[in-house]
Amino acid sequence: MRPTARSCAPAICLLLINLCRLPAQAPPPTLNLVIVEGDGAINNVKERVNREPIVQVEDENHKPIAGAAVVFFLPNQGPSGVFANGSKSLTLTTGPDGRAAASAIKRNNLSGQMQIRVTASFAGQTANAIITQTNVAAAAGAGGLSATAKLLIILGVAGAAAAAGAVIATRGGSSSSSTPPAAPPITITAGSPTVGAP
Repeated sequence: MRPTARSCAPAICLLLINLCRLPAQAPPPTLNLVIVEGDGAINNVKERVNREPIVQVEDENHKPIAGAAVVFFLPNQGPSGVFANGSKSLTLTTGPDGRAAASAIKRNNLSGQMQIRVTASFAGQTANAIITQTNVAAAAGAGGLSATAKLLIILGVAGAAAAAGAVIATRGGSSSSSTPPAAPPITITAGSPTVGAP
């Protein structure tokens, strides 16, 4: 005897009810990679002055994740450098604060923009970021001048100001070479008071 649609209906309903009662699988956690420091930094390649890139790995609630693997990649060509281990990549593990810092980058002598790629992974999830820095051959705010050149400019400006002050003092502040007459002294004496009608 073949089952009819009427006899199968209760079994199908029970199956659907039981499927609805199964716990929903939670979506995998989202991994966030936040650039904490180093993005937009200007590095002086001659003086080895630079800012280290620091990232923080966070979960979907923006809480730090300890134990995440973070890999920093320096460019293969152009403005770049190597890490202390001599490689163009550095793998670190985040600490309790979820942070990883790529310190001791030895930059090459090429000036220009440098993009540091960063990848973080934890519990099967990955996140990526790019930290952009600029390598220059002189200090950013110095206009390319050495300390000696700056000192000579300051002394030159100060000397010119002193010379201009001396010229003004000898000429009395005017274009005429004649000296103006001295004003007579003012004397105030006490008089006797007068009382009466005006």
